[in-house]
Amino acid sequence: MPYTGKKTADIPMQDFNGKTAVITGGASGIGLGLAEHCAQLGMNVVLGDIQKDALDQAVVQVEQRQARVVGVVTDTMVKTSVQNLLDEATEAFGNVHLVFNNAGVAAGNSAGIPVWEAPDADWQWVMGVNFYGVLYGVQTFIPHMLAHGEESYIVNTASLAAVMPMGGSYGVSKHGVLALTEGVQVELEQRGAKLRAGVLCPGFVDTQIFAAERNRPGAETSQIDSDDPQLAAAKAMLANGKSPAEIAEYVFQAMMAKQFYMLPHPAWDDFVRSRTEQILARQDVATMDLVAMLERSAAGEQF
Repeated sequence: MPYTGKKTADIPMQDFNGKTAVITGGASGIGLGLAEHCAQLGMNVVLGDIQKDALDQAVVQVEQRQARVVGVVTDTMVKTSVQNLLDEATEAFGNVHLVFNNAGVAAGNSAGIPVWEAPDADWQWVMGVNFYGVLYGVQTFIPHMLAHGEESYIVNTASLAAVMPMGGSYGVSKHGVLALTEGVQVELEQRGAKLRAGVLCPGFVDTQIFAAERNRPGAETSQIDSDDPQLAAAKAMLANGKSPAEIAEYVFQAMMAKQFYMLPHPAWDDFVRSRTEQILARQDVATMDLVAMLERSAAGEQF
């Protein structure tokens, strides 16, 4: 569609009561934090997750906030499964207004392995969930939200890895999510849509992302046995990270402020800035001082 000069309509997104939110990866971590925040605001909540027992438990937990909730077993690697999530959501509550393409995984058993040696299975799984899961969410839900024409928001969970020199499957997948979401927002602006996009780029959050290995294809034979010190450090910093509830509160504040880039961890700002400066100076790849970050994390700073 040719550019019309229109800008995305001002979307205050102040009144969430009675509207419907769909969240992938909604049974735990950031997804569950978002679900509980949606419930607190009086929204209808649709949780999509691949793990049925955790999903059932999350539905009960969110229902305790007096919200209307449904859980839909969803494999974000499969486009028809994401389409079923939309179908179940509209059957239960009608129009969808908020979509959080949030499901994400990390292949811990590839930690410390050069990118050219990491198993194909790791690449296929991580890219399948982290990138294609978001792409399928965009392809499935945006046409629905554009068709109903009500004020809406779609937020894709990337990571600070999306703006850092991380070449493994996790970093590559998150760079893809950032680029995809930037393109989505530009195209929505060109159409003057009542729909905005945002990309969430959190640092360390107190979640069990590495436990997602249990849900990967062939999980019965997959184990995290890496003794890579960076993996151990990442786990330690996760445990000291922000809570999912803090991230959820930040996301809603960012939506109300119409922010596109959602970066809830300001401790990383200096590194992001210095990396950008090195790019513009045509310098070498920026590196992170992991020891210094661990020391600051131990002192209570949340990365």
